[in-house]
This record gives sequence, C-alpha cells and structure tokens, in this order.
Amino acid sequence: METYLDRIKAQKNALKLTNEQLAERSGIPLGTLSKILAGMSDSPKLSTMIALCGALDCSVEYIVSGTPENTNNYTLSAEEIGMIEDYRRLDSWGVALVNTIIEKERERIESADVAHPSAPAVSAGRVLRPIRPVSRYAGERKARTGKRPIKLFELPVSAGVGVYLDDAQADTINIPNTDKTADADYALRISGNSMEPKYHSGDVLLVQSADAVEQGEMGIFLLDGSGYFKVYGGDRLLSLNPEYGPIMLKDFSDVHCKGRVVGKLKRK
Repeated sequence: METYLDRIKAQKNALKLTNEQLAERSGIPLGTLSKILAGMSDSPKLSTMIALCGALDCSVEYIVSGTPENTNNYTLSAEEIGMIEDYRRLDSWGVALVNTIIEKERERIESADVAHPSAPAVSAGRVLRPIRPVSRYAGERKARTGKRPIKLFELPVSAGVGVYLDDAQADTINIPNTDKTADADYALRISGNSMEPKYHSGDVLLVQSADAVEQGEMGIFLLDGSGYFKVYGGDRLLSLNPEYGPIMLKDFSDVHCKGRVVGKLKRK
C-alpha cells in the first residue's frame, strides 16, 4: 500500500530533485529532510509538511491521503474566468440560486434541442487552476500607495483556547496599501502559542472574508461560538505547534469559517 512517504519520493523523483535541492527549496534542514525520506520520522510537523509540499508543487491533501489533484486542462476565456471568480465570492444562498438557474437553463436547452454554442477561440486562454476570491482592490493594484483603513477586532481570536468572536468591538486602523495587503478585509489579534513558530501571541492577522478555505490553508473558524486560528485539515483543525493536538470538527454542532488568513502585520 502506498504511503505518504512513497508519494513524497515519487514527486521528488518526478521533479528530478536531489535531497540538497529539495532542502534548499523547502527551507527544511537537510538533516531533518533526510530523516523524513529515510522513514526515521514517524510524525513530521505540519509546518514541515506544508513547506515540503510547497517545494514539491503539490497539495498536502495529495501527499497525506493520495487524493489526486485537479488536472483538468480546460482553457477559459476572460469572461468565463470572471464568471467563475464571481461565483466563488457568493454565499451559500447565492450559490444555490445560481445552480438552480443553470439547471433550469440546461433543461430548457435540452428540451428545445438548442445547439450548444461553439467554444470561443482560445489562443490567449488560461488553464483552469484553483481560483481564490478576487479582492475588491484588485483593479487598483497599479495605483495603490500610502495606507488604507481596515477594521481591527480587539478581542483576540485564539491561537490556543477558543475565544468568543461575536459582538467583538472593532477599531479602525490604517495598514499599508500594498499588493500583499490587498486581499485583507479585516484584522484580528491572536493570543496563545499553538501556531508558533510562524505566528506568535499578539500578532495581528490580515484576514480575507471567506465562508470556506482549501485543505491546508490557514483560516479563522467559529466552533460553537468560539473563535480559532488554525490550519484546515478537512475533518479537523490543526496547529503548527506540535504540542497541540487536532481539534475534531465532529465534536462541535455549529461550525463556520469566517475568513482566510492572508498574512500578518509587521511588529513595530
């Protein structure tokens, strides 16, 4: 039976990388990487796995579970890409409405025996890739300078123990108006050490509003009213600090994603 280690080695061989090159690309110490590849490390840190998968150009889900990544080679026009991006920004009610309209239109076309329009020319098309919501500031990227206001929630979202997020008081702060901050819709201050070594207590996160994130991404989650900053692991939430175990989503009756973490502010 193929293991996660087999998939790591296969991906490494496919990219024709040496251990030294993979260590350099991932930022993982060569000694640590060698132990992982030799099967001497039974439980690599999640932060190590994320870095390793980034260097191997594959998803954490594929390495951990063997689930194939989407390799559809559909080429889309600019208009089609725009429609998909708009669809990804809808809430659950909007998604249901659009799906209903599409289904009704499909039935109308099939019943009327209307020919489907031919595909447009795709000489300058793009290959379909996982699409993230486009920031409301996306059209201003070339003109951005100075700072812009954003809401900062003073009640910390927890990086360890859950903290209730609803009714949190928010102040307005000014953040640099740059490409790196363009996707942020609000900011949150974290507490606790469960996301160390990358995030520390007191850090201010930049968060993009989203009702879902991809597996392996970091997000803000509400579990029975308490807020958590964690890595989404499919059926669980994960910490970067190995001292903290997973939080199983099945143990909660009310689970919501409140946003995708897109960065953090530099400490002054």
